Amino acid sequence: MSSDKQTLTPLQTFRPPSAVHGTDADRALGRALVAAWQADGIFQISATVAQQAATERALAASRAFCARPLQEKAAHVSDLTYSGYVASGEEETAGERDGSEIFTVCPDIPADDPRVVEHWPCHGPAPWPSPDYARAMKDYMAVVGELGHRLLQLTALGLGLDDSDTFTRLTADGWHHMRVLRFPPADATSERGIGAHTDYGLLVIAAQDDVGGLYIRPPVPGEERGRNWLPDESMAGRYEHEGPWTYVTPVPGVLTVFPGDIMQFMTAGALLSTPHKVRLAARERYTLAYFHEPSFNAVARPLAAPGSGDYIHYGTHFTSMFRRCYPLRVTTARMDREGGLKVLTRLREEALHTS
Repeated sequence: MSSDKQTLTPLQTFRPPSAVHGTDADRALGRALVAAWQADGIFQISATVAQQAATERALAASRAFCARPLQEKAAHVSDLTYSGYVASGEEETAGERDGSEIFTVCPDIPADDPRVVEHWPCHGPAPWPSPDYARAMKDYMAVVGELGHRLLQLTALGLGLDDSDTFTRLTADGWHHMRVLRFPPADATSERGIGAHTDYGLLVIAAQDDVGGLYIRPPVPGEERGRNWLPDESMAGRYEHEGPWTYVTPVPGVLTVFPGDIMQFMTAGALLSTPHKVRLAARERYTLAYFHEPSFNAVARPLAAPGSGDYIHYGTHFTSMFRRCYPLRVTTARMDREGGLKVLTRLREEALHTS
């Protein structure tokens, strides 16, 4: 058992409405969600029957895939997109190898799509292991994606914004993606699953099995939080061995939700990106981490100062984060060989001109 596990008050759990209309009840719930993030860094959503069924199918598909031989799993990699298999130890956080085994699911874009033909970076077909696996993951992403849309509307209302679609306008045709993770059992030398980090996007919705191992860092008054979207302020490894860390107790039938770096950027720190880490347990553990994101060519700006000149072009941000994680991956090599970064520069300039 990890030494930094704590017994803490259960996380706040909410049940959002099936649609958001901007009513007084919606605004009150939005304020409660924002307050939970500001106090705890995370909250839970009671899963519907459909969400729970989709979660169980996706976890079952992940277990079946991870049981296959390594050579077979490693064949499911693309040089067009960062979708595909990541072996345990292939990914690092703050210079240390992570124990997680991952299948990354990015938007599945046909090879004859004009964006793929024009060498847009990170665009291409997903290298699915099987049609059943693809169906399970797409079904799960559809149900949590619809939840993400409503949660962003409630967040806007909770922040006191008049327009409930302030965030969802960015996420129309969003670059929603997912990391399907397996963590091996701890061994005698290491409990490290994933080192402390924040996630680079807008909103994170996660599901875990009954094993447990996730820790999150709540907001700490006066604590400096790096702006992870800047190249010299990475949060990777920061505060990893300094309390407080909250152990996220596995609860059946819930989804956990927390903000990412773009939310911190847009709200000027009113909502902080939540640092988190994973410690290995006595048994293997499976999780689903879904990222509800802006569209690839969207431009995010600070809500309080949209004309300040500060911005995050999402496609540039996403590409930079994945190149940082996977400098030796075949996708990165092909992007360099085909001039994908030049295409990205053009896209960013066009987006800034029209937004």
